[in-house]
Amino acid sequence: MIDYDLVVVGGGPAGLAAALEAKKNGIERILILERDKYLGGILQQCIHNGFGLLYFKEELTGPEYADRFIKKLSGTNIDVKTGTMVVRINRKKEITALNSKEGLLFIKAGAVILAMGCRERTREAVRIPGDRPAGIFTAGTAQRYLNLEGYMPGKEVVILGSGDIGLIMARRMTLEGADVKAVLEIMPFSSGLMRNKVQCLDDFGIPLLLKHTISRINGKDRVESVIISKADENMSVITGTEKEIPCDTVLFSVGLIPENELSREMGLSLDKATGGPVVNELRETEVRGIFACGNVLHVHDLVDYVSEESEIAGRAAAAYIRDGLERREREIIVERAENINYIIPQKISFIDREREMIKFFMRVKRPEEDVRISIADGENKKLASYKRDLLTPGEMLVINFPEKLIKDNTEKIKMFIEKERR
Repeated sequence: MIDYDLVVVGGGPAGLAAALEAKKNGIERILILERDKYLGGILQQCIHNGFGLLYFKEELTGPEYADRFIKKLSGTNIDVKTGTMVVRINRKKEITALNSKEGLLFIKAGAVILAMGCRERTREAVRIPGDRPAGIFTAGTAQRYLNLEGYMPGKEVVILGSGDIGLIMARRMTLEGADVKAVLEIMPFSSGLMRNKVQCLDDFGIPLLLKHTISRINGKDRVESVIISKADENMSVITGTEKEIPCDTVLFSVGLIPENELSREMGLSLDKATGGPVVNELRETEVRGIFACGNVLHVHDLVDYVSEESEIAGRAAAAYIRDGLERREREIIVERAENINYIIPQKISFIDREREMIKFFMRVKRPEEDVRISIADGENKKLASYKRDLLTPGEMLVINFPEKLIKDNTEKIKMFIEKERR
């Protein structure tokens, strides 16, 4: 059994930021476990720019952003094991992992940070009928083939889903000479960042068909065409609206799923809306000393927010190891109104005399214009209100809430959206 003060599971942007922040806060024996052969996670295949505008105040590509954190590791004594798969974590913070060099590893940690990222939802998950020929990929798989492996996935492309990876791959495939026939979205709005819709679709003349889906894929050895159909408000195909589009490749960008098999086996409570663990404001799960951050907790749209959130977890893990956290007598539950899809954190558990703001991350279920996000206590007394011109499900909303507004006897706070009065 190997002993460490802190073990970080995942060496992507979340794991790197959390480990470095814990080191900065005085923790010496830190281990990062990464199942891929290199650090950086998904950023290594994201060769487009647009990263780092908030965190570094400059525009970087994905590999450049990851490299900033990887280089910081070289000046520390943080241990890193790549090509290492974690197969089990228990509530005693005992970790079982394996790799090809050392075989089976047993590790005991003082604290654990979960930073396993997320995976893509597949064709099977959205139940698209039809044949099963070659030429069907998730958008992230196609991105890896093209950007890292140097293989062109196809020449005539239809993309289902307007998530950010799908939008970016529409542009990337076009730049490499492919003909992207259309991007289909079953919802009445785009699920990606507005800037990606403009820069990746509008600037290249690629049509975005809202309230459309693929109702069948045709092809024997290779994809030959897709049948697309309009969808109603219940996301069901409208009979009689079918149209055939010839193509040789179909990309799916239909959402991401936090990678929580280890969390589930550990028995952690998972939020149905996020797919990640339920956490407090320090990103601590229901098990003391086990924290979660990044896309394993909830899917982020900007890696800058991943780094910010992971630093919260890193500082908190360091404080836990030093036993410097003061808990409230009762946890404050964070409730949400009907149009809010989720809020992170789901509860507030600690008193921090030096903390001025609690950072909330949230997403809405449908677009809203000219609104206020308001926060009230259990007696419906409004504590704070924030004006926003536009809210969309594809863009995460970050609220900095003054902790001093929470009284000692507060048992819950609630967030809701209301129309701006003119």
